[in-house]
Amino acid sequence: MCGRFQLSVKGKQISERFNVEVFDKFYKPSFNCAPSQKLPVITNDHPAKLSFFQWGLIPYWAKDPIIGSRNINTRSETISEKPSFKSAYKNRRCLIPANGFYEWQKDSDHTPYRIFLKDEKLFAFAGIWETWKNAENRIINSFSIITTNANSLVADIHNRMPVILKPEDEDKWLMETDQTLLNKLLVPYAIGRMEAYTISKKVNSPKNNNPEIVIPVTIGQQSLFNE
Repeated sequence: MCGRFQLSVKGKQISERFNVEVFDKFYKPSFNCAPSQKLPVITNDHPAKLSFFQWGLIPYWAKDPIIGSRNINTRSETISEKPSFKSAYKNRRCLIPANGFYEWQKDSDHTPYRIFLKDEKLFAFAGIWETWKNAENRIINSFSIITTNANSLVADIHNRMPVILKPEDEDKWLMETDQTLLNKLLVPYAIGRMEAYTISKKVNSPKNNNPEIVIPVTIGQQSLFNE
């Protein structure tokens, strides 16, 4: 799964990398992007600008927006079948910019790791988005990150990983209509382009949102860097 990620670069870098309009009035770098927060996305509906949607997809037919807390991730294997996701997969896809994500090893100590591209460049998760409206016309735009089986690097930490798109596939993800071709994009990212290291358990709390989170620490140092 993917329950936390990093987007700590300047708005100018996002603008140049994805060719989108970014206003610093709205965009703030974050070392600890967490569910329920409003976070930057690039949608197929408005691909030339950075939008801000709530992390945790709320299906348009939902009676209660709390369902979004269970939909921060969408499994690639069932995305075209599940009622919560299939309509969005067909019609409402998005890119979620990031420069790292966090995963917790399934060991007794739940050791956190930062996972990123070797060149430290920005990348995009594949996502879907939705618009929900209640009886009082309150509108919430939300998104979910698609996951797939982990590559061998991430598999040592967790059995799932977010779908990271190749740069040349990002426009396809937004604009392609052939679902067979879209399915081919939902694969693990190349292990040779990725790295991972252990970090402080300060990442466990979204309140901790600063560069200290991404400083490498050894497993033996974990107790020195608790919240």
